[in-house]
Amino acid sequence: MADVFTIPPARTPALTSRLPRVGTTIFTVMSALAAEKNAVNLGQGFPDFDCDPQLVDAVTGAMQRGLNQYPPMAGVPVLREAVSAKLAALYGRNYDPGSEITITAGATQAILTIILAVVHPGDEVIVLEPCYDSYVPNIELAGGTVVRVPLTPGTFRPDFAKIRAALSPRTRAIIVNSPHNPSATVWTEAEMLTLQSILAPTDVLLISDEVYEHMVFDAAQGQFHQSAARFAGLAARAFIVSSFGKTYHVTGWKVGYVAAPGSLTAEFRKVHQFNVFTVNTPVQHGLAAYMASDRPYLDLPAFYQQKRDLFRAGLENTRFRLLPSEGSYFQCVDISDVSDLGEADFCQWLTTDIGVAAIPMSAFYGDGFDQHVVRFCFAKKDETLHLALSRLARL
Repeated sequence: MADVFTIPPARTPALTSRLPRVGTTIFTVMSALAAEKNAVNLGQGFPDFDCDPQLVDAVTGAMQRGLNQYPPMAGVPVLREAVSAKLAALYGRNYDPGSEITITAGATQAILTIILAVVHPGDEVIVLEPCYDSYVPNIELAGGTVVRVPLTPGTFRPDFAKIRAALSPRTRAIIVNSPHNPSATVWTEAEMLTLQSILAPTDVLLISDEVYEHMVFDAAQGQFHQSAARFAGLAARAFIVSSFGKTYHVTGWKVGYVAAPGSLTAEFRKVHQFNVFTVNTPVQHGLAAYMASDRPYLDLPAFYQQKRDLFRAGLENTRFRLLPSEGSYFQCVDISDVSDLGEADFCQWLTTDIGVAAIPMSAFYGDGFDQHVVRFCFAKKDETLHLALSRLARL
């Protein structure tokens, strides 16, 4: 008689999570709630308006010319050359496009790749809280130890005494983000020089997240983006990260770049080539053609300052206390005079009952530190901002 085999029931093996404390991001949660409640979504940071049609035409033209196969791993040369020229013109630092500039699949991928390239198990990485939500999981994936240093509550300026105290022989890197998400603070020249002085006697690397570099306001009052590229002592140890998506209103294209000294770039590319290998070819060619003009990014501060000023003027009709918005496309407000709710509960209520979505500042802290501050995004059409303000005027 033939053997009878019993087929066991199908079973999915259990996993031990690499990121056991990570769940769905606050951005996904609030955007879903905004859609459910038909609220104006001023939570997640993306524009609700189109990019320049000329940029779309440039990418379309590249596709039609047959530029649809793998580009070089580091990015198409003409785009790296355009980035190099921009950095030299704006910040006075010459990066070799062949060995010091790499095109990435957005800034988030760039930062993860940097950390995987330089952080070894047991290395410490300093993050300045509140901070963008990808930093900590990136460090943990690399086996590093996160060292959280708070920015000064209320002003969100760097506390250099605490940064000095956090440095140790195990410190591998520090992540600095200016203009800052979520607080909209911009580091000053004096602050960058202080950081340069603190790091000078160390081998600590700088990961400089500069995705909002072209959104610094109040130039008439002397406000300018202080890129790490401006400072020789920082540039020599820095990975500088930027985003075409933020600059050109195409966040969904997910294209950015990293500029770093050749020895650092060589290690970065070792990981990059096995992470994404390379980035969308026609988009790279389209961006390179579009960068023939510097007007789009030179005009960007005035474009977003108008939206910031419109939004702030409308918020003056509420009981929110406005915090400074020096750069990025965010406006933070203190809700203490509006509600006794915690930040997260307030944002849920604001979305559900008032019809405007915001993000709690506590979501950017590891311990959920609540200081009654929430963040709005004003990268929206003026009519979107007017609609949101008409609803917020009830507060």
